[in-house]
Amino acid sequence: MAEIGEGDLVKYSCADRIAMIGLDRPAKLNAISDEVVRQLTACFQRFDQDLTADVAILHGHGRAFSSGVDVQQGQLRSREEMEHSADPMGLGAPCMELFTRSVNWKPVVCAVHGYALGLALGLVLQCDIVAAEEGTRFQITETPRGLGGYRHWALLKQRGAGAFADEVSLSGRFFTAEEALAAGVINKVAPKGACIAVATEQAAALAKNPPLSVRETVRIRRWHMSLLTREIAFQTEPVKLHLTEDFAESARAFAEKRTPGPFKGR
Repeated sequence: MAEIGEGDLVKYSCADRIAMIGLDRPAKLNAISDEVVRQLTACFQRFDQDLTADVAILHGHGRAFSSGVDVQQGQLRSREEMEHSADPMGLGAPCMELFTRSVNWKPVVCAVHGYALGLALGLVLQCDIVAAEEGTRFQITETPRGLGGYRHWALLKQRGAGAFADEVSLSGRFFTAEEALAAGVINKVAPKGACIAVATEQAAALAKNPPLSVRETVRIRRWHMSLLTREIAFQTEPVKLHLTEDFAESARAFAEKRTPGPFKGR
């Protein structure tokens, strides 16, 4: 088994044809910074090229899968920095490319526990199979923070979530693993403490099949996912919600641990 050093924010290992890609920033609830994105990109590329791996499990160490974007770094940049960025995460490999820039199109199972918020929920929804621990809470945080929930709406719609996608995207409310299962958003709800075990069962089932057969289905799925998300990005990019006063107020309020507002609609 090969493993990256303990000082990294994302860890990679592989055994029995299953790679483990683990967010490892537990003190920050695995908040996704520019460096986390870079390391995730490196691990996904490593998995794609790893001849000993047929399937990966994406998971988080500590109390939660991920609290989403690192607000202190990603959403409190200067106005000048924001104006030169198409996304509040700033420069660096966008998370969408983790799943669409592939050579071998191997499946990824997501093991979620605790929380998966904002950008982290986007990662979850892009995975091919999702197992979430009972009581896990999800949220499209982009809605209350002024960035809009349209990307997540598209990914939820692709999973056939229907009216549920409309509600949680427009309200920005928390929803549970149990609700997500009922809406067809995730595949399994795991008992407390058993999320990795359930995800491993799912991954092992995929690994039993002829790998090229599985990968072709993954390739087609991600192609359609990419078409939808890129179309939405093209339509919404000119709006530049990350440059609005309401977004700036929401980010400041989050950092200052206070209720945001009043919003101005500009």
